[in-house]
Amino acid sequence: MKRLAAASVAAAAAAALAYAALWAPDGAQAPDPGLGLVVNAPGAADAEQARRIYELAASAGAGRTNAYMFWNLVEPEPGVFDWSSTDPAVSLSRDNGLAVTLFFSVVNGASLGPFPGWMGGDLESVDPGRLSSVLDAALSRYGAVDSLIIAGQAEEQFRYSDQGARAYLDLFEQVYSELKARHPDVTIGNAFSLHGVINKDLGHLVEQLGSGDFVAFTYFPVDSLNDISRTPSEARADLEAALDLAGGRPAAFFEAGWSTSEFVGGSEADQAEFAGELLDFYGQNRDSLEFVTWYRQHDRPEGSCSFSPELPEGAVSVGGSAELGSSEHVAQRLGHYVCASGLLREDGSPKPAWAVFARP
Repeated sequence: MKRLAAASVAAAAAAALAYAALWAPDGAQAPDPGLGLVVNAPGAADAEQARRIYELAASAGAGRTNAYMFWNLVEPEPGVFDWSSTDPAVSLSRDNGLAVTLFFSVVNGASLGPFPGWMGGDLESVDPGRLSSVLDAALSRYGAVDSLIIAGQAEEQFRYSDQGARAYLDLFEQVYSELKARHPDVTIGNAFSLHGVINKDLGHLVEQLGSGDFVAFTYFPVDSLNDISRTPSEARADLEAALDLAGGRPAAFFEAGWSTSEFVGGSEADQAEFAGELLDFYGQNRDSLEFVTWYRQHDRPEGSCSFSPELPEGAVSVGGSAELGSSEHVAQRLGHYVCASGLLREDGSPKPAWAVFARP
């Protein structure tokens, strides 16, 4: 029964990808390394299906994608590296002319790592020399990687800890110095949640931690409960605010997108309008932007995008309702948001925003 189920999933994925391939733009566009797309499969995909997914992204004009690397998987034992979790994606990116932004998860919002079991579980356990060593190994292995982020949603990790922010900045600057000496062409920065910074008035943390070559942002047009709370034109104003928050450094959009999930107030029409706003913003501000990457290519099956409720304040208070304000509620809505963020539906058919993104 398990073999039959797996075969059914693979057949469905193959059919979806065959359908999606029909919607590639007329004549592949020249890839733009400043314009990215997070490439993902809608479900299980074999090697041939994965190849076609990456080809489709490149044909739409994307010249960049993201790779997500976790220390516990890459260095399970000190000095012993296992690249099996990232080799396939980076190889497919390289083969299709996609530059790679590597996210190496030292800080991931309210969470850290995950770090290998042989390390401690807190930031004080991270030795700058050892972190530089594993990153040097990754950058040496993957020539397609030309930008690196080691902290994502950093404002959430340090919003209550000035001492922790100072310690992290010291770690970052040591690692930055060592890596730039070995890989001068790789740009390095930290990432923040733009909507989180705006919603919670945390711009001072971007100013404090925005070191390196660029200041990167994730952007979803949501409120603190992960409900869509902006119009596309209001979201454009948020994008403009990021240029000021970057403090003179180039801004980068590591993950920017719009969900079509009705559960959180999304629609396909608004997603398409925002895609146009994002591309127009990119075109008008190219000299001030390191890159802009859409999050993501395909929808995922509903219910498959689960997140742990790890808000540092425990529960968000909304009108005294524990159910509405609980971190579980926030995580649930994030799951709905992310699963429906693709430019292509789960079955591979294009949403209106695909034609906007892939326009000649």
